[in-house]
Amino acid sequence: MAYRHNHSFLVGDRVMTPNCRLGTVTRVSHDEMGDYFVVRLDLLKGEFAYDPWDLEKL
Repeated sequence: MAYRHNHSFLVGDRVMTPNCRLGTVTRVSHDEMGDYFVVRLDLLKGEFAYDPWDLEKL
């Protein structure tokens, strides 16, 4: 299976994580390692940070 990597996520975008969990981007942040995206997953409480190449835009 070929993966499309779209690193231009926006707040509110629906995404799928590497472990096939669905969620919504809640914010885009930056640290010394680069950009990362904070995602609120549909089935778990809390927010989780992901590198852009780990997410697939739906």
